[in-house]
Amino acid sequence: MRAQPAPLVLVAGAGRLPELVAESLDRAGRPFRILAIRGFAERTMRARAEACVDLLDIAGVLAILKAWGPVSVVPAGGVARPNPAAILNAAAALRNRDALKAIAGGGDDRLLRGALALLEENGHAVVGVHEVAPDLLSPEGVMGRHAPDAAALASIGTGRALLGALAPYDVGQAAVVAAQRALTVEGPEGTDRMLARARALGRKPFGFGASQPGTVLVKVAKTGQDLRVDLPAVGPRTVAAAAAAGCAGLAIQAGFTLIIDRPATVAAADRAGLFLIGLRIDA
Repeated sequence: MRAQPAPLVLVAGAGRLPELVAESLDRAGRPFRILAIRGFAERTMRARAEACVDLLDIAGVLAILKAWGPVSVVPAGGVARPNPAAILNAAAALRNRDALKAIAGGGDDRLLRGALALLEENGHAVVGVHEVAPDLLSPEGVMGRHAPDAAALASIGTGRALLGALAPYDVGQAAVVAAQRALTVEGPEGTDRMLARARALGRKPFGFGASQPGTVLVKVAKTGQDLRVDLPAVGPRTVAAAAAAGCAGLAIQAGFTLIIDRPATVAAADRAGLFLIGLRIDA
């Protein structure tokens, strides 16, 4: 008899993503258990969870995983970036304090990779949503009723080149581009706030004028990015923010960008008159 694979553990943070991942795993018939992060996981996920833990209760997380057996861990959903001092205090017994200071002193990617390392050093494989729920990722090509025109295609090319050049510097995954000009580049504030800045800069006066032709939101994974904890994502809210910023559409990386509720996202783009396109970007 073939041995059954050990169940996954879905670590549920904030937002709809954990629920969507759970639904995808249900459709695939893959066994899994849910560990909810207290104060972040939505009510539906807390109701399904077999255990809840505090964000920095590292010892508690490790104890639960040990009791549940050899598993793969799938982090999904948002959590607030912890204060470095809190990380040092919570994990001091598990890692060298100087090493943790080095982790906390880097960018978000470095910090999150350090958190994953704590699990991996204790024998738990960590996998990404893109590995267990690929049906949630963007397909290649145009989705919806609208397609990019020549001006938008030129902006997409500029955006891809810009983000590729910036990738080694641990800045954001997205930019708003009009032709050969970058209006905004995503920083630690996230895509939605970047789009708010783009509205103020690209729609003058005061963010209410006509937008520049071919204004596009381009969003791709950074080179070397740990996709297990920082996978690019868009959803209906992103579409609404892009429309308010005067974008003609959204260009996202196919196979590496989560679409939160794809039917609703495509419908929102159609209503707003925006294109939504998945880009093939070869490694």
